[in-house]
Amino acid sequence: MTICATALFAGGAKENAEGDNSLKYIQDKGVLILGLDDSFPPMGFRDENGEVAGFDIDLAKEVAKRMGVELKMQPIDWDAKILDLNSKDIDVIWNGLTITEDRIEKIEFSKPYIANRQIVIVQKDSGIDTKADLAGKSMGIQMSSSADNAVNGDASTVATFKELVKYQDNVQALMDLATGRIDAVVVDEIMGRYYISKKPGVYAVAAEDFGAEEYGIGFRKGEVAFVNEVDRILDEMVKDGTAAAISNKWFAEDILLPR
Repeated sequence: MTICATALFAGGAKENAEGDNSLKYIQDKGVLILGLDDSFPPMGFRDENGEVAGFDIDLAKEVAKRMGVELKMQPIDWDAKILDLNSKDIDVIWNGLTITEDRIEKIEFSKPYIANRQIVIVQKDSGIDTKADLAGKSMGIQMSSSADNAVNGDASTVATFKELVKYQDNVQALMDLATGRIDAVVVDEIMGRYYISKKPGVYAVAAEDFGAEEYGIGFRKGEVAFVNEVDRILDEMVKDGTAAAISNKWFAEDILLPR
């Protein structure tokens, strides 16, 4: 179930627990390892040169710079993201990560920084515009994603599908949609609208969606000192205009939530 995260974090910085050396751990090793799904444009993806790029990547690079550490981007299996985080293979999950009640029980989150919706993408002129239109259709979603949670949270609609097909990444799902292997894909609005803007005339967005949500950065449970430092730097970047400049680069507007 997705929650409104803004109210949850309205109180400001979290209180550091005694003995929390999470920030010192990052500073001492001198490297911040960011875990991402590298097929999730425009948040984090491979550009035409095969380099990892994106909005979240640019934000993270600036945060790491201000922390005085190196940023390392580590592509991961999105289905195993929390396992990778807790095993310290990565230090943060920073790639369009939705804040949900279930995830809050398992990891720490930064303050929310972007609003998002789970939209339904279909072929242009498919005639699909509402959830009712999805009856008897094949639906695609990325496994262990916020789309997965949102769709399966609507059991009455899922019961009408012909089938629910789960993919390792959204790009493959959207490619299958274009070829007619499936009839619709539920995906983050930020990723979906960016992707279909690059392929005019192929896709359309249905009028009805599967709900609103917000993105946050994921940290290991209890690493409050680290969370607070990243939030402090992001607050600073908002105030000095750096965050807005990065947003304008990728979205042609400042879409960051007030902090």
